[in-house]
Amino acid sequence: MASTSHQVIALFAEPLFKASIAGAISPEQIDFIKKLKMRDNIENLISENKYIFEEPQLKSIKDAVQEVLDIYAAQVMCIPQRLYVTQSWSLINKSNTGMHGHAHSNSIISGSLYYCELPQPAAAMTFVRQTSYQQIDLRPPPDKRNVYNTPITSVTPAQNEVLLFPSSLTHTVDPNTTGQTRYAIAFNTFVKGKLGDYHTVSELVL
Repeated sequence: MASTSHQVIALFAEPLFKASIAGAISPEQIDFIKKLKMRDNIENLISENKYIFEEPQLKSIKDAVQEVLDIYAAQVMCIPQRLYVTQSWSLINKSNTGMHGHAHSNSIISGSLYYCELPQPAAAMTFVRQTSYQQIDLRPPPDKRNVYNTPITSVTPAQNEVLLFPSSLTHTVDPNTTGQTRYAIAFNTFVKGKLGDYHTVSELVL
């Protein structure tokens, strides 16, 4: 059989943005975050305060995250509006603890900040491509996965790193297989500015 000429075109891509804000994080801030009052979450521990970036002690971290969001809005999304942090909270994963699959409601871009040393090996964050129930599950073998067919993509975080991703993406955190505690901050965002158009009566000022 004669070979058929063909072409594969990538229609869409989901961005994962990585940036280091090491210069904005002090030992005193690390100690402050680690001492925040925590409560049980579904699997791990979550801070009682869900607006921790509003704490005066964390201003330099909040400012650095805002700089990263400004770059993301201008250079990745290429929008005139400005992203800003809405809620922000601390997370603790003890040994053998991960995080179930979830997405973030009422948020446009979500983020994770790994503000202190991570256990090694560091538990990865895994992003799931499907966002709804799949009646027919057609999965390629692991050695045949590529950007077009893979059902999941895993990312291993690094200390002082901020990860930004669309809030609609389902993601999990792999179990912490070490005897050390894994610390992180998570946050959600929304936009400020004008959406739509005055003349087509679709204008919304946020």
